[in-house]
Amino acid sequence: MSFPENDRIFQSDSGKTFHNRGEQLEHAQDFIPVVAQALKLDFGGGPAAVKRIAKLVHANERAVRNWFEGKNGPSGEHLIVLMFHSDAVFQAVLELAGRSHLVAAVRILRAKEQLR
Repeated sequence: MSFPENDRIFQSDSGKTFHNRGEQLEHAQDFIPVVAQALKLDFGGGPAAVKRIAKLVHANERAVRNWFEGKNGPSGEHLIVLMFHSDAVFQAVLELAGRSHLVAAVRILRAKEQLR
């Protein structure tokens, strides 16, 4: 099979480039292992935990097992549900986003609720 002569050009003619987001990308690469660790911290690591999370987020058990093993990360939709049910995942995502100061604020609010 030969390539057509009028093949698509991947370089931009205008010279526009993507922004350099080096530091942001470093945090994004940490996402999968950090979420896996947070899930194990909150739910344990056994098959019962996988089944429980699969029911909570309405995801396939194989997908959830991959999250635990650090092979894949949850989609945005599943991540939001996980953050709702898991304090460890919520805290991990905030720290990855560079919002560690919000973790302390959430802890203070939860402590106030518990005192009431």
